[in-house]
Amino acid sequence: MSFEIVKHRKWWFSLSAILVILSLISIFVHGFNFGIDYTGGTILDMKFKQAVTVAQVRDVVDRSSLHLGNTVIQLSGVTDQSSSKEVMLRMRNLTTDESKAVAQELNVKLGGAEVKRTESVGAVIGSEVTKNAILNLAVAFIALALYISFRFEYKIAISAIVSILHDLIMVLGVFSFFHLEIDASFLAAILTVIGYSMNEAVVIFDRVRENTRTHRRTDSYEKLAHDSIAQSIHRSFYTLATVLFACGALHFFGGESTKNFSLVMLIGFISGAYSSICVDTSLWVVWKNRTNGVRGSHVAHKVVEEKETDEWEEWEDMDE
Repeated sequence: MSFEIVKHRKWWFSLSAILVILSLISIFVHGFNFGIDYTGGTILDMKFKQAVTVAQVRDVVDRSSLHLGNTVIQLSGVTDQSSSKEVMLRMRNLTTDESKAVAQELNVKLGGAEVKRTESVGAVIGSEVTKNAILNLAVAFIALALYISFRFEYKIAISAIVSILHDLIMVLGVFSFFHLEIDASFLAAILTVIGYSMNEAVVIFDRVRENTRTHRRTDSYEKLAHDSIAQSIHRSFYTLATVLFACGALHFFGGESTKNFSLVMLIGFISGAYSSICVDTSLWVVWKNRTNGVRGSHVAHKVVEEKETDEWEEWEDMDE
């Protein structure tokens, strides 16, 4: 690989800093659009005179003036895999009049229907569950940091953790800026992104560790990182292409309920590949140079001094 990624680390740091700052501004200004799994909502249980599909019901709901695009639609009493006369809709909290308006619209546009049940429900994911999820995430971060510190060194562990935080902020920033819904599947997708990002970091730094043993002592940390990236970048691209193909198919051709789940992974995987290759290693190189000095410089200087000393002793022997 002729393009030296680590050499252009100032560009990567600047780009990441801008994206992180913009994401944080969006998060603090706009906040998040939490779905009904977090906020609670209204359940509308309908029975139609003829079998209807999820797509037909969603088309009516999406066109409603009540802005119900985040509605969860489930077929119940299914006799056919694609359609049923009984449908359950889970929507944001609606008033009695709004519920009646939705039921009336479905009745008129889908050939007749009756309301079997209307019920207000609480959040599926309560504050206690959310706190536990955040706590488990923190424990996972600590465990990962300890594992990488034991396998490599603490500088690599912290660089990898910074990279993962970078990827999480990217995902949260996009969802906040575009006001996309955060539902129950969001946490699962986030954990998948963390696993992918950590795997990419481990692969590259494993190469760095091997090259530290095989390269000359006069090679700089920058050269070590550059060679390690060059040796593993094809594998990273193949892995990224595979997961993007699968997640892209799920996002563009899958159902409405999986779009945000797949979008989290699309953003996270792209950000994870970028941060592992460009940010992780660059941060490690800068840190090592500042704490240990530029690798190879003191060794080269020592070799030159020893050579000059040997030459001086030879000249003294000749004079004698």
